Amino acid sequence: MTKFSDLNLSDKVLKAVAETGYDTPTPIQAGAIVPALEGRDVLGIAQTGTGKTAAFTLPMITLLGRGRARARMPRSLVLAPTRELAAQVAENFDAYAKYTKLSKALLIGGTSFKDQDKLIDKGVDVLIATPGRLLDHLERGKLILTDVKVMVIDEADRMLDMGFIPDIEEIFKRTPFTRQTLFFSATMAPEIERITNTFLSNPAKVEVARAATTNTNIKQGVVMFKGSSKPKEPSEKRELLRKLIDAEGETCTNAIIFCNRKSDVDIVSKSLNKYGYQAAPIHGDLDQSHRTRTLEQFRDNKLKILVASDVAARGLDIPAVTHVFNYDVPSHAEDYVHRIGRTGRAGRKGTAIMICTTRDEKNFADVEALVKEEIPRLENLLDKAPPAAADDAAPKAERPKRTRTRRKPAAEDKPAADTAQQAAVQQQQEQPKDEARREAKPRRERAPRQQTPREDTPREAAPQQQRNDNQRDNNQRDNNRGRGGRGNNNNHRHNDNKVVGLGDDTPAFIALSFADRAKV
Repeated sequence: MTKFSDLNLSDKVLKAVAETGYDTPTPIQAGAIVPALEGRDVLGIAQTGTGKTAAFTLPMITLLGRGRARARMPRSLVLAPTRELAAQVAENFDAYAKYTKLSKALLIGGTSFKDQDKLIDKGVDVLIATPGRLLDHLERGKLILTDVKVMVIDEADRMLDMGFIPDIEEIFKRTPFTRQTLFFSATMAPEIERITNTFLSNPAKVEVARAATTNTNIKQGVVMFKGSSKPKEPSEKRELLRKLIDAEGETCTNAIIFCNRKSDVDIVSKSLNKYGYQAAPIHGDLDQSHRTRTLEQFRDNKLKILVASDVAARGLDIPAVTHVFNYDVPSHAEDYVHRIGRTGRAGRKGTAIMICTTRDEKNFADVEALVKEEIPRLENLLDKAPPAAADDAAPKAERPKRTRTRRKPAAEDKPAADTAQQAAVQQQQEQPKDEARREAKPRRERAPRQQTPREDTPREAAPQQQRNDNQRDNNQRDNNRGRGGRGNNNNHRHNDNKVVGLGDDTPAFIALSFADRAKV
């Protein structure tokens, strides 16, 4: 049986490994450490939870034992897809390099640029980073990668599949051609493997298990679930999750619940807390300090349930996780392998249970095709009990009591004679009202509404007629007066000038004004 002492590691590294309690390397470690120490490129494929992080950390520390880092010029570079995975690699480096003088810097988002710049300026041997933050430092001119001797891509398939391909290519361009490159992942699709060939030179391929296989220590199961209706399905699905957790009993000491959407992570976490389960969310929208604090509480057993997105599916090394619940079937089949790999680690037993709705059946078929095995079907626990109330609503059983009318049963229980008598009395009471309505209507119709216009017509016409008569009298008086003792012809001519364009309806005051001017 191979031991760490047979792998040509440095004495300081072997001492640190012995203190961690490990003596025998895992298959991926035994297969990758030797070619890595020889300076060859390595492509390592193994199940999650089999120690891939140590497979590249241990030889990297040994290779960097000689030499010294210069300011802003790291000697090795480790890229990880998520902050949590990068932080875990940093923890492994601290554990295995504690007897060496090697320094490190962790470049991830959500932390201060100023603190990271201070570490870089001092010079670091190992630089552990996510691609986005590393490029930020490169664009600011704070880093020079021309002295990188060992470059590691952790979770290579995820890095190349999450849209990091342009970033990875840009980073590789800034590193020397003579670097040593190590690729590690739990899954390696053929198309992704073709891409890695552009970055690796004659790699030593170490495949200790078929790609995308699940750990045999993990007991798997799936519940095929269909809600009673579309509006009720979310609350019923959360109820099913609670029943599955309860069904595991005391064997479920802690668990990780994976959701596809960040919004569902928050909703499921709040729902579990409402029903007395100790749960906390973790996803990419949360502040990095909050995410780190939540993970520490989960590791220290201060938190029983961690509700997470796929940000926690990769690289989280929490050995004692007993259960993994897939609240949603992952959109990418490879993520299923990584999710359930959070349990059953380091030879322990684990349980992975998944809920599959009708719309997830296609993704579920992809999962079974990837792992090349049929996942056992579990009984739907909701079929044993009536559906419960919605999470954020009052129990539905109480609603009919508030809306139910009580007069109907009272009327139906009365004797027929009383009912007939009541109907007769009601008819007598309604009859006078109807007669009153019929009498009121003719009275309103008798009101002579048209008398007012007929009466108003003479009153309006009289003043107008009077004004016309006065106007004619005034005109006649003006004609009789004449101007300068002239006869009727002159008066008629003057009168014509006075009323040109106005006709017989010339107002009296206008006629008078013209007459007065004529005198002048």
